[in-house]
Amino acid sequence: MILIIDDDAIVRSSLSLLLKRAGYETEAVASPKAALDFVRHTSPDLMLMDMNFSLTTKGEEGLELLQKVQVFCPRVPVILITAWGSISLAVRGMKTGAFDFITKPWDNRQLLKSVETALELKARRAIDNLPQTRRELDGQYDFSFIIGQSKALVDVLSTVARIADTNASVLITGESGTGKELIAEAIHKNSSRKKQRFVKVNLGGVSQSLFESEMFGHRKGAFTDAQADRTGRFELADKGTIFLDEIGELDITCQVKLLRVLQDQTFEVLGDSTPRKVDVRVVSATNADLQQMVREKTFREDLFYRINLIQIHLPALRERKEDIPLLAQFFADRLSAQNRLPAISFTPDAFELLQTLPFPGNIRELKNLIERTILVSGKSRISADDLRSQTPMQGAQGVQGVQERRGILPGSYHTDQPMTLDNLEAQTIRHAIEQHNGNLSKAARALGISRTALYRRIEKYGL
Repeated sequence: MILIIDDDAIVRSSLSLLLKRAGYETEAVASPKAALDFVRHTSPDLMLMDMNFSLTTKGEEGLELLQKVQVFCPRVPVILITAWGSISLAVRGMKTGAFDFITKPWDNRQLLKSVETALELKARRAIDNLPQTRRELDGQYDFSFIIGQSKALVDVLSTVARIADTNASVLITGESGTGKELIAEAIHKNSSRKKQRFVKVNLGGVSQSLFESEMFGHRKGAFTDAQADRTGRFELADKGTIFLDEIGELDITCQVKLLRVLQDQTFEVLGDSTPRKVDVRVVSATNADLQQMVREKTFREDLFYRINLIQIHLPALRERKEDIPLLAQFFADRLSAQNRLPAISFTPDAFELLQTLPFPGNIRELKNLIERTILVSGKSRISADDLRSQTPMQGAQGVQGVQERRGILPGSYHTDQPMTLDNLEAQTIRHAIEQHNGNLSKAARALGISRTALYRRIEKYGL
């Protein structure tokens, strides 16, 4: 049963009719007092709650009511109803624990989708008997393209299994090179949308001037050089999933435009004033600290809460070292097949060495190292020395030398600082930059990370 809390009789009637037609049982109350009286003796499955009950409270009464109903029904999802101009109020509600928010006038389809998602996630949390091992997961879900069996990875895949077949927006976080795009694909492939398109957009590569054309499309002649109609990414992803990678790189002006389409999944093609609706599952990813960016006013707080209904954090490769041999062999087998090379194997000391490296570029850097070592050495059995010769710390001055000198880096890596993981990463980055004579693009490629990720690390370590 869904409890509707709104002081507007027309809103209560409209919502009740919409939800009943969709097959839901409803109850409606007109005031905070009536809502509290109801939840004291009955726990609904979900609540739809207006944030303004008078002209003078500016939403404070709604926030107070949200806190009180959560005392009586802590596990019941609450969807807030607010005007577009009061989204900041809804964001405060999300911080207080609301599940989602919709704006007036609402889109019926979008509202029902939010209700369905909230109830699905509530039901899944109540059951919560999903597989807990990699073998069990593989028996029920398609994770065949994701390599690893560490607990850290299995925890991520269990979360994917739990939320994949809902419409909840997902934010995937983690360092560059940890496999965020693969997790986004896993969400899509294990959902009811899997037969539709999975559309990838790298927002870090979309300029402010081209954002609307890229995302929403344009008509011929809409602007200079618009020689033909163009279909935007959201329209391409209709009924499927759109993956917004590097969302932390999005210009603040474009964030407003994105928030609009995520709010009601309605947009306008450039050169065409007719609004278009789409049905799209939104998955975003970033290696930036969006919460810090929100505090610094470089990322909109309302957009953050819109994309962050479910958050999945990917562990760094150094946090799942037991997966490194499996990944190394996978990359070697794939390279061998692609280039018609003999089967490749690794000596035990090669695997041991790999598990000691910091890999600031994570899986992408591991892949680059394996492929570079195989192609340069020309060997079918790779040793630790072969790998060491292709790492920034070479030969006898490599990782073993670092360990033997109790954390003091040799040669150009020598430092009086204790060799913490951060220090080792900083020294690796500095060496890569020196090797490539300050060319950051080449250094980033050698490290297996993006230029943006390299800039962040340069700033972080003051290089």
